[in-house]
Amino acid sequence: MQIQDLPYSDPGVPDARSGPRLLWWLGRNQLGGQCRALLWGMLHFASVCALPFCVGLAVQAAVDRSPRRLALTGGLMLLCGTAIAVGDTFLHRAAVTNWITAAARLQQLLARKAAYLGSALTRRVAAGEVVTVSTGDVEKLGWFVEAVSRFTAAALTVVVVCVALLVYQPALGVVVAVGLPMVALAVLPLLPRATSRADVQREKAGRATELASDTVAGLRVLRGIGGEDLFLDRYRRASQEVRHAAVRSARMWSVISALEVLLPGLLLIVVVLRGVQLAREGRITVGELITVYSAVMIVNYPLRHFQEIAMAYSFSRPSAQRAARVLSLERLTDVEGSRATELPGGDLFDPATGLRVPAHGFTAVVCGDPDMAGRLADRLGGHAPEPGLSVLLGGVPLDELSLDQARTAVLVQDKDPVLLSGTLRELLDVPASGTVRAEDALAAAQCADVLDALVQGSLDVSDPMDARITERGRSLSGGQRQRLALARSLVADPEVLVLDEPTSAVDSHTEARIADGLRRLRSGRTTVVLTSSPLLLDRADEVVFLHEGEVVATGRHRELIGTEPRYRAVVTRETEDEQREAAAMETAAPPPPQERPDLSEGAPLLGALEPLEEIEESA
Repeated sequence: MQIQDLPYSDPGVPDARSGPRLLWWLGRNQLGGQCRALLWGMLHFASVCALPFCVGLAVQAAVDRSPRRLALTGGLMLLCGTAIAVGDTFLHRAAVTNWITAAARLQQLLARKAAYLGSALTRRVAAGEVVTVSTGDVEKLGWFVEAVSRFTAAALTVVVVCVALLVYQPALGVVVAVGLPMVALAVLPLLPRATSRADVQREKAGRATELASDTVAGLRVLRGIGGEDLFLDRYRRASQEVRHAAVRSARMWSVISALEVLLPGLLLIVVVLRGVQLAREGRITVGELITVYSAVMIVNYPLRHFQEIAMAYSFSRPSAQRAARVLSLERLTDVEGSRATELPGGDLFDPATGLRVPAHGFTAVVCGDPDMAGRLADRLGGHAPEPGLSVLLGGVPLDELSLDQARTAVLVQDKDPVLLSGTLRELLDVPASGTVRAEDALAAAQCADVLDALVQGSLDVSDPMDARITERGRSLSGGQRQRLALARSLVADPEVLVLDEPTSAVDSHTEARIADGLRRLRSGRTTVVLTSSPLLLDRADEVVFLHEGEVVATGRHRELIGTEPRYRAVVTRETEDEQREAAAMETAAPPPPQERPDLSEGAPLLGALEPLEEIEESA
C-alpha cells in the first residue's frame, strides 16, 4: 500500500480484544511495508557498521605499505558510503509510508465505527476520548508500527556485528559479544517505571484537555455568572499538575538516555584497554585494534533504536487500549437487519411507554423529564436501541430493519444538533426525497435573518447558499443554529420526523411562525415533536402526555390544560403551591354579598372607611 493509494477500499476488521492485539493486527496487515523497511534498514545499518572494517583494513594496508590493498579498501569504503545513502533514503521512505498508512487505516476504522454506532457512540464513550483517539493516538500507533521494522533491522545488525567480530578477532570479539547484549538490556528494569510515569502524565493531560474544552464550550454561561476566574484557577492547577508529571517522566527518560551513552562508553573503554594489552603482547595488529574500536563506537548508532522502540511502545500501549475500546463497541442490534422488507409506513408505536403516533399527523409529546424525552427520541428513531421491546413502524420492529432503512424511515433531530463547517449549500446537501426545496425549508424554519448574517459575515458572497458556516456554527447564535438544523431536517423530508425541542432557543414570535411553517411543510407526513412549548402544542393535531414513562393523557392542548393538572404544571411551569392555590380557589364558595353603607348617616360611613385607612397605612 502506497500513500497515493489511500484511502483503503476496505481497511479490514480489526482485532480489538486488547491494545497489544490491535498493534499486532496493524503490523500484520502491513507485512509488505514492514519487510521493505527491514531490508532497507539492514542495508543501511550493515553499511554503517562495515565502515570500521574498511578503516581497519586501510590502516593495516598503510602499515604494510600495500598500495593495492589500500586502493581496494578505498573502493570498499566508497561502496559502503553509497549503500549508506541509498539505504537511508529508502528506509526513511518506507518508514514514513508505514507510519502514514497505519494511521490512515486506523482513522478509517474509527470513522466507520462512528458512522456505525451513530449517536450512541458519545453516550458510551466520552466525546473528548473519541477526539483524542482519532487525532493524537493514531499518530502514536503509526509511530510504533513503523519503528518496529527499524528496531528489527538494528537488532539484526548488532547480532551480525558481534558474530563478525568473533570471527575477525576472537580475543576482542568475546568482550564485545558479551558486553553489547548487556548494554542493550541494561535499561529494561527502568522501562516499567518510565512507562507508568508517562501514563500518569497522559492521564493528567487528558483531564486538563477535558477541563479546557468544557470551559470553552460553556464560556458564555461562565461569563454570565462570573465564573471565568474559578475555571481559570482550576485549569491553572490542572496544567501545573501536567507540568510536574511531565518533569517526572522526563527525568526517568533522561536517566535511560544517560545510560544509553554511559554504558557503551564503558564498553568502549574496556575494549580499548583489552586491545592495547593484546597489541603489546603481539596477539593482534594495529589495524585489528582500530577495526574493533571503530566497530564498537559505530554500533552505538543502531543501539539507539532500542531506546526508541521502548519509548514508542510505552506511548502507544495506552493509545492502543483506548483505540481498541472504541473499536470494540457494537450495536445492540444487527446493522444488516433480520428482516428483508420494503420501507415500512404507518403508525409509530412505542411499547415501552404505550405511545402511538398516528401516520400523516402532527403529534406533540410532553414529558416531565427531559432525559426521558431524549431517550424516547433515540428509541423512536432506532439510532440507539435499548434492550427490550422495539419501536414499531407500521407493525414492523425498527430493530429488525437494516440501519440504512431505519434511518431513511425515521429521522431524529437531537436537542443540540451539530452544524458542520462548510457552505450553506453543502449543509443542506443531505440525502433527501427531493420533494422539499431548500428555499421552502429555510422559509419554514424562519431563517431569513440567518441568511443575512451569513452574507454579512462572508467576503465577496452575494448568494447566501455560498456563505460559509464556521466550525459547529460558532459564529451564529443558538437560535440561528437551531433553525438551520431544522431546515436541514425539513430538506431531508423523511417519512417520520422526530424533533426534540426544536424551538427552545428562539423567541415566541419566531416560534409561532415556525410552528405554522412546520405544520404546513410537513402536511401528509408524520411529525413528532417532543416539547413543552404552548405555541407548538396548540398547533398539534394531538398531544400525548407522558408521566413517569407512561402515557397518561391524550387530547388537544386546550383540553389537557383544563383537565390534567400534571400536564398543566409541566406546560405552565406551575409549582405545587400554585397548583394547590388554584384548586382551592376553584372549589371555594363565593363570598357573601356585603351591605352597602347608608350614606345618609355619618357614623356608618366612618365605620366603613376605617378598614380602608388601615390598609393604606400598612401599605
